[in-house]
Amino acid sequence: MKAPPRLQSLIEEGLIDTVVRQLMSGKEAMVFVVRSGEHTLCAKIYKEATHRSFRQAVDYTENRKVKNSRSARAIAKGSKFGRQEQEAAWQSAEVDALYRLAAAGVRVPQPYNFHDGVLLMELVTDAHGDAAPRLNDVAFTSSQALTHHATLIKEVVRMLCAGVVHGDLSEFNILLAHANDTDFPVIIDLPQAVDAAGNNHAQRMLLRDVGNLRDFFGQFAPELLATDYGPEMWSLYQAGLLTNETPLTGHYERQHADVDMQAVLREIDDARAEDAARRLRMATSA
Repeated sequence: MKAPPRLQSLIEEGLIDTVVRQLMSGKEAMVFVVRSGEHTLCAKIYKEATHRSFRQAVDYTENRKVKNSRSARAIAKGSKFGRQEQEAAWQSAEVDALYRLAAAGVRVPQPYNFHDGVLLMELVTDAHGDAAPRLNDVAFTSSQALTHHATLIKEVVRMLCAGVVHGDLSEFNILLAHANDTDFPVIIDLPQAVDAAGNNHAQRMLLRDVGNLRDFFGQFAPELLATDYGPEMWSLYQAGLLTNETPLTGHYERQHADVDMQAVLREIDDARAEDAARRLRMATSA
């Protein structure tokens, strides 16, 4: 197919040879299958903020580092340069998270290059060598659901130990890959990832991420609906007791304290927004 303008520069730079096809168009990016020598890769083209439906909420961008104090001042003022710097920081967040998580052993697509707003990374495939499906497009037996849920809980722990919270983890942001006669989940879409220690909303986002996993796999294995891995995980992390090998029970004894009504209302608003987005995605894919 004819290369989109944003990919033509990568061809001219010799980073890729050809564009095979468009794989998908999401809320913050378009993804293409490309060839580079003997390798088939993904090229993720980030959409400009004015063409993106994902909300760059303050919750996600809180405490994100920028290049220098000049950039920070420009972002705070909302100048044209500031908006450009904020956009660059938003795009590089996924690149930074991917390299960080890949180094920590988390199952994410292997990143290869980031050039002119385009991320080149591994194409995650199924048993036939085609692009792997999202979890939302797959039905599971109870046994499979329990296995994949347990795997993903370990991946979330590994991410948290690396200081990262996904922030938007759900069945729509996880692929079911295949290698060595085994299916396994791969976590994708990380531009909204937050620093676990530096973002005041990290706990709420982690609980939501883990809750999304519970609710999805609970459709196939109802016993998961009674689990409480998120609070257990965060409690151990806060206490400095969480490691990649820490055994989790899925049960958590809550401490009684005054209710933070603002936090409750924010969670309700987030749940409503997420449900609306989920319904839109399902309607679009139907």
